[in-house]
Amino acid sequence: MPDPVALKIGPLAIHWYGLMYLAAFAQYLLLGRLRLKHPHIAAAGWKKEHLDDLLYYCVLGVIVGARLGEVLFYHPVYYFSHPLEIFAVWKGGMSIHGGFLGVILCMWWWGRKHQRAWVDIMDFTAPLAPLGFFFGRIGNFINAELWGRVADPSLPWAMIWPRVDNLPRHPSPLYQALVDGLLLFIILWFYARKPRPRMAVVSFGVMMYGCARFFTEFFRTPDYEVHVAGIMISAGQLLSLPMIIIGLALLCLAYKRQMKPA
Repeated sequence: MPDPVALKIGPLAIHWYGLMYLAAFAQYLLLGRLRLKHPHIAAAGWKKEHLDDLLYYCVLGVIVGARLGEVLFYHPVYYFSHPLEIFAVWKGGMSIHGGFLGVILCMWWWGRKHQRAWVDIMDFTAPLAPLGFFFGRIGNFINAELWGRVADPSLPWAMIWPRVDNLPRHPSPLYQALVDGLLLFIILWFYARKPRPRMAVVSFGVMMYGCARFFTEFFRTPDYEVHVAGIMISAGQLLSLPMIIIGLALLCLAYKRQMKPA
């Protein structure tokens, strides 16, 4: 496994996990500038200044929401017993579901400030998110966290995970980086290149992320599992189900109404 510390100068240590977040925000700006060149985006009045201003709100929503999501959704007992650990974000532990909720709130906040409809903001920014998931999962892999379920020893890429045991396991963060991140980005980016009904892009993205995450969770050791309709599913799958259902319902509604962005 790679060393989690990318660079150390005296007492100062720069972690790969933090650098992955910087890469995620950098790709947001790069892809955002490409998206501004799409004719239907330019016609809706989106400008470079909007993109740059939105970045601040995205950073706030992702970091605060993802950390609080990790605390509340996955390990509340531990963090409430060790409250100072909540602020140790460099150690890893960021919930994408929590980050998603954080971004929703911050986009609504930005929309109120600039008199833009929340759904139009989300339609604009949705295709910029999946590559951020990709970099985040690479950071998880380097941190040797979110290890996979036990794999067949004959699997060529099965790994012995540090600090866990000596059993071969799936490199689940890499699966999630490729499926939840890279593959979803390709699908959503090409879908959003053409004009779509209002609310369709974000609804499609939410639904597809929920489906991708539900699938890749089969290879990841769950934080905990619950019974749903007699079936045992992981915490990540439980949190993904509402995304699939709500995303699909809103996508159908978007195409039924065929509304254009305000």
